[in-house]
Amino acid sequence: MSVDISGFGLELTLKASKTFPSGIQITQFADDADPFDAPSIQIMDKGMGLNGDLVVWGVATPTTITLAVIPGSDDDRNLEILLENNRVKKGSAYNRDAIDLTAKYPDGKVVSLTGGAITDGIPLNAAASAGRLKSKTYAFVFESNARS
Repeated sequence: MSVDISGFGLELTLKASKTFPSGIQITQFADDADPFDAPSIQIMDKGMGLNGDLVVWGVATPTTITLAVIPGSDDDRNLEILLENNRVKKGSAYNRDAIDLTAKYPDGKVVSLTGGAITDGIPLNAAASAGRLKSKTYAFVFESNARS
């Protein structure tokens, strides 16, 4: 039996409470960086007691994801707006958007990430030595996620 692990057809819907309350679709993913990535998270910490006994305890950890999109695409322009609206800068208030993200996978599975914020992004188009613009990445953190 084979397992189809194709990512072709992945669709994301991002809702930002102030910037994009109706939501935006993200489908213009990069070809030279991981388009939708989530690193490993630490859910337990550990230590050793005075006499060598192992102790472990749960650690609250947000889910971090990064998106890489085609520079200059509609998706990139929307994420640039979201980044700029949530950036603290002199003489200007920032949005403090509450962000939710829904990922629809090609096999029909859906993951919903809620209670999030944008934390990082590339504010300008950068050029690679290969003569093309670099893909733009944006990072987010979320309090919780659910699968269906």
